[in-house]
Amino acid sequence: MKSWYTLVAPEIFDSKEMGQVVSSDEANLINRKVKIGLGDMLDSFSQSTAYTSMYFRVKEVRGKSAITAFIGHELVPGYVRTLARRRRSVMNQVDDVVTKDGVGVRIKMICVSGLKVSEGVRADVRKGISQTVRQLASQMDFATLAQEMVFGKLSAKLYASVKRMGPIKRVEIRKSELKESFDKAKRSN
Repeated sequence: MKSWYTLVAPEIFDSKEMGQVVSSDEANLINRKVKIGLGDMLDSFSQSTAYTSMYFRVKEVRGKSAITAFIGHELVPGYVRTLARRRRSVMNQVDDVVTKDGVGVRIKMICVSGLKVSEGVRADVRKGISQTVRQLASQMDFATLAQEMVFGKLSAKLYASVKRMGPIKRVEIRKSELKESFDKAKRSN
């Protein structure tokens, strides 16, 4: 017999109810990955929330509530494609960072220039973004970093750090992934 469980967001997102999921057993819910749109999480709707998906993993079940943990986010691929147009340069950068509280996160960024730029400028921009994101992440705990990535504050800080290097139009955090490890003993139960 299957029953419905309420998905509860982690404390960094105010422990809000995100929706419901069906399962035949509580054990089947543990470690389940759930995708929720940012617009569904917030009470107010804006264009910036329309193209962001957030990923959560069910960590524990209490009664009919499935408690989740934030494991990453992603911009909708259609939105990312709109950034890259003709006569523009697109620079992608992937960095593994460690937060102040020791949590490892992989951050994938995209930087778009207003005009074509040389390979030397591209290299400088990628290097500048990489240094800035590592420095900022090492000064924040994971909860703060997650909120800044999802709500665009980290993108604004990265843009401010590289905007003088060339005709940079935009810097976006395209995707973030929490570095997770699973205990084999828990999986076999």
